[in-house]
Amino acid sequence: MQKVKLGRTNLTVTKNGFGALPIQRDDYDTAIKILRKAYDGGINFFDTARFYTDSEEKIGLALSDVRENIIIASKTMGLTSEAFWKDLQTSLSLLKTDYIDIYQFHNPPFCPKPDDGSGLYEAMLEAKAQGKIRHIGITSHKLKVAEEAVKSGLYETLQFPFSYLAGKKEEALVRLCEEHNVGFICMKALAGGLITRSDVAYAFLADYPVAPIWGVQKESELDEFLSYNENPPSMTEEIKEFIESERKELAGEFCRGCGYCMPCPVGIEINSAARMTLMIRRAPEKAQLSEKNRAMMMKIEDCINCGQCMKKCPYGLDTPNLLRRNLEDYKTFL
Repeated sequence: MQKVKLGRTNLTVTKNGFGALPIQRDDYDTAIKILRKAYDGGINFFDTARFYTDSEEKIGLALSDVRENIIIASKTMGLTSEAFWKDLQTSLSLLKTDYIDIYQFHNPPFCPKPDDGSGLYEAMLEAKAQGKIRHIGITSHKLKVAEEAVKSGLYETLQFPFSYLAGKKEEALVRLCEEHNVGFICMKALAGGLITRSDVAYAFLADYPVAPIWGVQKESELDEFLSYNENPPSMTEEIKEFIESERKELAGEFCRGCGYCMPCPVGIEINSAARMTLMIRRAPEKAQLSEKNRAMMMKIEDCINCGQCMKKCPYGLDTPNLLRRNLEDYKTFL
């Protein structure tokens, strides 16, 4: 089983980390079964967040009896010290633990630092002093914030999107983390569902000092990743050629589905609508042409061009134009 050390934390995690965002869509019995199977299959790293509704509670119910054998990362979106402490106490309670291995600022609009007036980093230090957290991390979708965090020396881990669809800037960020001994936790390793071959994604990341967390909702998805523990995919000429063809197909602007553009003032489901036609072409399903999804796509016509989604997009996309192009493309399938 492949493992990776998370920078200067001295934590060694399985290359197959469990991204627990999707299990908020499972019922409790299903989620608990999947989490326990992941643990029994050798996965020791579980990443969640206060923002992921009942994800923490499900982890607590499934894995509290093996707490000493696993590494848990969670996150707070709080932007004040009061919100920070409220989130942390709630997370500890739901996870049924008295400490969190890696506690992360969850995609903050700035890089929290001591004496910046927010009190956030001071709260992190106090929580660490109290033994409620072991290591300080940050997650981001913004390259500038990520680079600042790594160079600051204040963070032991960075969580950032990285896959074979990433560019040279993201690859340089991985190397920057390596240079500063910061653990790189890799989110969006499947590009939010646009990457349909997990073996290719795994083989690509195997050549980098990163810890991928794979979003798992179905037992069949977990089985696929568990199979890589004993037979990890490696880079081959066929995989190299496949990656090149994928990069050509998806070159340019595409939505990663992070959802930070939401909510839309007129109710457009931006993070779903902006990627619908790509998903239809890459993983065709009748559900994508359902009455519900048709109505969702037609809602794009209500766009008032307020520009809020563009301001909030961490990738700098021209979201209104992207939505309109998706709608016109979608109509060709009807």
